[in-house]
Amino acid sequence: MEKATFGAGCFWGVEASFRQLNGVVSTSVGYMGGHWPNPCYLDVCARITGHAEVVQIEFDPTIISYENLLETFWKIHDPTSLNRQGADRGEQYRSVIFYHNFEQEKIARNSKLKLQKSGEYQKDIVTEIKQASDYYLAEEYHQQYLEKKQSKQV
Repeated sequence: MEKATFGAGCFWGVEASFRQLNGVVSTSVGYMGGHWPNPCYLDVCARITGHAEVVQIEFDPTIISYENLLETFWKIHDPTSLNRQGADRGEQYRSVIFYHNFEQEKIARNSKLKLQKSGEYQKDIVTEIKQASDYYLAEEYHQQYLEKKQSKQV
């Protein structure tokens, strides 16, 4: 199994998108990329931590490739929007790829460059590509949030 970590706005919808993919073994939501140890959701929302809301994915590379995960990442958010996705604003909603090894870094950088050159977007892609750092699991009520919310409505 391998790990992938992405920030693409509010982690609830991002997680739900990746959970649907064949080859994704598990997902969790949390915080990465900041300077504040052991943040809670309120800390991150207060914009004092530097962390992004992220989804950490465990995937089977014999079933789904990192490239396929990146294709989904690019499709589910606006990578040209700086620190904002839809109505959500703040650095915690930034577009970011946290790579876990050199191969992921290379693939991510090539993917971003290819997308920028494709002309699909009028504006520059602002997605950060950074080495994965400490990952802090979000509170339990955030995990698979949209699935929990749907099951309560049924």
